Amino acid sequence: MATFTRQEFYQQLLQGCMIPTAQQGLEQIWLLLLICLACRLLWRLPLPGYAKHLSTVVGGFYALHHFFQLQMVWVVLLSLLCYLVLFLCRHSAHRGVFLSITILIYLLMGEMHMVDTVTWHKMRGAQMIVAMKAVSLGFDLDRGELLAVPSPVEFMGYIYFVGTAIFGPWSRFRSYLQAVESRALSLPWLRKVSRSLLLSIICLLVSTCVAPYLFSYFIPLYGYRQLRKWLRAYESAISFHFSSYFVGFLSEATATLAGAGFTEEKDNLKWDLTVSRPLNVELPRSMVEVVTSWNLPMSSWLNSYVFKNSLQLGTFSAVIVTYAASALLHGLSFHLAAVLLSLGFITYVEHVLRKRLSVIFDACLLSKRCPPGCPHRHNTNLWVRLLNLLFGALAVFHLAYLGSLFDIDADDTVEEQGYSMSYTIYKWSELSWASHWVTFGCWVFYRLIG
Repeated sequence: MATFTRQEFYQQLLQGCMIPTAQQGLEQIWLLLLICLACRLLWRLPLPGYAKHLSTVVGGFYALHHFFQLQMVWVVLLSLLCYLVLFLCRHSAHRGVFLSITILIYLLMGEMHMVDTVTWHKMRGAQMIVAMKAVSLGFDLDRGELLAVPSPVEFMGYIYFVGTAIFGPWSRFRSYLQAVESRALSLPWLRKVSRSLLLSIICLLVSTCVAPYLFSYFIPLYGYRQLRKWLRAYESAISFHFSSYFVGFLSEATATLAGAGFTEEKDNLKWDLTVSRPLNVELPRSMVEVVTSWNLPMSSWLNSYVFKNSLQLGTFSAVIVTYAASALLHGLSFHLAAVLLSLGFITYVEHVLRKRLSVIFDACLLSKRCPPGCPHRHNTNLWVRLLNLLFGALAVFHLAYLGSLFDIDADDTVEEQGYSMSYTIYKWSELSWASHWVTFGCWVFYRLIG
C-alpha cells in the first residue's frame, strides 16, 4: 500500500480491509447473538427455575462448541472440577482458597502437560471466565454474601451463561440470577445492545485497518527516523488496545442481549454495563486509571478477591500478587507476564510518587481524580493541570513501550503460540528499556523527596 496515492489508499482500505473485516466479524458472532436473544426470549416465558438454568447450560454448550468444537471439553472439565471441589468443601470456611488452588493447578498442568499450546491459547478466554466465576462464588460463600451452595444446575447455568461464556465479562452469581429472572424487553435495552455492537465493529476496524497505517498515511510522521521505532511501537499498542476494546464492547452486547448488565434503582432500570473506557486509556490521567479502565469487571474481581485478600502482606506485595494472579489467569506467556508485572511496578511507583507530591504541594496530583470538594488547597491551578498532563503523557509513553510487544507484523502462528522470552527482550532492547529506566528514576526521585 506504500506505493498508492492517498485516494487510492483510502479506496483500497475500504474495499480490501474494512468491508471484508466487518463481514468476517459479523459472520463469526451472529450465531452467538442469536443464541443470546433466544435465551432472553425463552426466559420471558413462565418456566420453572431449573428449566431456565438448563436452557442457559444448553445455550452455553452450543456456543462453546461453535467456537471451539471438541476442544471445549477442557473448559467443561474445569467447570466440573470446580463444582466437585465446591461440593466437597461445602462445610469449609475456605472454599475460595481451595477453588483458587485447584484452578491454579489445573491451569498450570494444562499449560505444561495436557494440551498443545495453540489449542490451549484459543480457549484461554473461556477458561479465564470459568475460573473467575468459580473463585468469586467460593469467596462470596465464605463471606456470607451467598447463603447456600448453588445446586448443580444453578452452578452450571452460571458458569455457562450464554451471554458471558465466550467473551465475558465476569459477573457475580446474583447478577446471573437477575438475568434469568428476565426483565421486560425495552427500547433502552435494544439501544444498549446496538450501541455496544456498533462500537465493537468500529474497534475491530481500527485495530485491523487503521492502526497499522496510523503514521504512514493517516498522520504521516515516518519521515522522522529517530521517532520511527517509537511510532511503530505506538501503532502496535493502538492495534492491541482496540482489539481488546472490540472484545470488551462485544461482551457488553452479548451479556446485555441475554438480559444481564443492568442496575435497578427503585422503579428505574438502567442497562449500563461497562466493560472498558477507551478514552481513559488512550488519553489517561495515570497508569492506575489505565489499569482500572482497561477491563472494569476484571479490575473489580482482582480488587475484591485478590488484592484485598493479600493486603495483610503489605501494599506493595498485594499489588505484585494481584498482577501475578492476572498473569496466571492470562496463561504462562512470558511476554504477558512481563507486561503485567511491569505494570505492577509502574503503577505502584506512580501511585506513591503522586501521593507524596500531592502532600508536599497540597494539590490534586493523585493518580485518581479527586472528588468534588477535596481538602487540597490547589486543584484547578494551571501548574497543577500541567503536572497532571505531564503524568498523562508519561502514561502514554509507558503504553507505547509495553504495547510494542504486541507486534502488528508478527505471524499468526507466533501470536497463537505466544511470544518468546528472546522476542520480548529484543523488542524492549530496541527501545533501550526506556520505560523501566524511567520507572526506576521515578522511584529514586520518590525516595529522595520522602
